[in-house]
Amino acid sequence: MAKAVWNGAVIAESDAVERVEGNLYFPRAAVKPEFLRDSSQTTVCGWKGTARYHDIVVDGATNAAAAWYYPDPKPAAANIRDRIAFWRGVTVSD
Repeated sequence: MAKAVWNGAVIAESDAVERVEGNLYFPRAAVKPEFLRDSSQTTVCGWKGTARYHDIVVDGATNAAAAWYYPDPKPAAANIRDRIAFWRGVTVSD
């Protein structure tokens, strides 16, 4: 069972993760929405497309743009549609 944990809270947990470039992408349904807040940050990957970000908020602490997803990935990255990955101090284990 893969987990994403930050500030003592389990943000996501799933047996159905996708590994891409060393990152685990969790199904959106496996991520607890109460810990996510939309961010205006975006980045562009040449083969995956445009990433959007969420801040993670736990017990009043914010980890800015610590979760990302591709709402409309390019065909080569279709396997990460509706999935979220984490970084910036979020502990991800599988």
